[in-house]
Amino acid sequence: MKSSTTTAPAPRRTSDLAQAQDGSPAQDGPEAQGGAPAPAPAQAPAQASVQVQESAAGVPRPRADAVRNRERILAAARESFVESGSGAPFDEVARRAGIGNATLYRHFPDRATLVHHVVLFTMGRVTASAEASLAEEPDAFAALCRFTHAAADERIGALCPMLADGFDGEHPELLAARNALEEAVVTLLAAGQDSGLVRTDIGVGDLMVALSQLSRPLPGTACLDTDRFAHRHLQLFLDGLRAPARSELPGSATTLDDLRQKTM
Repeated sequence: MKSSTTTAPAPRRTSDLAQAQDGSPAQDGPEAQGGAPAPAPAQAPAQASVQVQESAAGVPRPRADAVRNRERILAAARESFVESGSGAPFDEVARRAGIGNATLYRHFPDRATLVHHVVLFTMGRVTASAEASLAEEPDAFAALCRFTHAAADERIGALCPMLADGFDGEHPELLAARNALEEAVVTLLAAGQDSGLVRTDIGVGDLMVALSQLSRPLPGTACLDTDRFAHRHLQLFLDGLRAPARSELPGSATTLDDLRQKTM
């Protein structure tokens, strides 16, 4: 009796299986030839991207109430410095701001830090006022008037005494704030002069010195509410800036470089 031998079917190749599953033509790659599987295309790890996004989104931001407290402190300190100089008691600053002393010291641990940030706060607000005035007013002279009165309300005249009390005038933050302020005021005055509305025989230094002097309370007086006087006198000064000039000014226009040389 002859024994029958059954031949087992050859195993189907991986490429054949792929063709049977998706109908695509079979290809003989390394895997089909018995070699190692082809490496999958490299992909950036998704988890790392998510972590970066989460890290960027998770940067802590100051709470709204903390920001409000900080701004109240700076405004209160500025008013105290106007009246009493940069040596005004911290208790008075806290009282004006409506906060406790602990909150004040948490934001500004010492007087030098507080003075530094009051100067930056005031410069930043005056710079923003100059830019907004030029962008929103109907003409350049109206913009100059709006800026000048707004700068007086920001107590810019109080900056000079603070800067004279051993202040670090070369601090990078102060230099950046000063450059931004000067650029904004130079642009504002140039717009007025280029339009023919402002006399051309004055410089930015003339404007800033007059603004500082006219908006600063007189020393040794009990009259602290000088706002109505300051704005009246500033308007008289502004009317004198209109073109055409009605008189010839003595000396030459004062520039920012002149002011820097006198303070060095």
